[in-house]
Amino acid sequence: MNIYVSKTMGETVCNNSYAGRGIAVGRTADGTKAAIAYFIMGRSENSRNRVFKEEGSDVVIYPFDESKVEDPSLIIYSPVRVFENKVIVTNGDQTDTIYDYVSAGKSFKEALETREFEPDAPNFTPRISAMLTLGEDDFSYEMSILKSVDEKGTGCARYTYSYPAMSGLGHFIHTYEHDGNPLPTFQGEPRRIAVPDSQDEFLKDIWENLNEENKISIYVRYIDLKTKETVSRLINKNR
Repeated sequence: MNIYVSKTMGETVCNNSYAGRGIAVGRTADGTKAAIAYFIMGRSENSRNRVFKEEGSDVVIYPFDESKVEDPSLIIYSPVRVFENKVIVTNGDQTDTIYDYVSAGKSFKEALETREFEPDAPNFTPRISAMLTLGEDDFSYEMSILKSVDEKGTGCARYTYSYPAMSGLGHFIHTYEHDGNPLPTFQGEPRRIAVPDSQDEFLKDIWENLNEENKISIYVRYIDLKTKETVSRLINKNR
């Protein structure tokens, strides 16, 4: 098996009925843009009762129907925040932790040393995070997963990955290997993925290949590396 082969996002998610929440970061094939994608899935009514909303350069998750909210603590957060030349994407309120740390001159890794997986036994959902740092006409990115070392939630294992931006290449990390009870945690390194030039193609490839019953929302942002122009696309299943 060639470990350097990159699948499309559609090929990567199409056979997984419950990937959970996922983050993809990479560079378009023509090398001109940075690409970010974030999606959420849900099995329970509480998890499915969500929508993405853009607020300036940030993205916030809100309940679709406030009357149905059971526990907002793990489902309502800002998955995307921007600080200067850094774009932060996570699956929880660690977005704010990372933002606070980097705005104080500290690092992505230092911020995540203060956090751990979610307290939702028996799943112990991993916290997945990414941060893209823009340069003059280039960028680099980091990704992280915080997960339980065992089925009892005894301790937290922290993994951080750093990548240069390579044309046509991205990396994808998600919370669960597949559906199950309890849900099995993502294993291994972030998956290599192909990143197309077309933002709409990237969005469609992910959204149409996510499980129809469990998918909830997706957000895709492309950033022009020369002009820093940002273009966003967003789909909410709940409208």
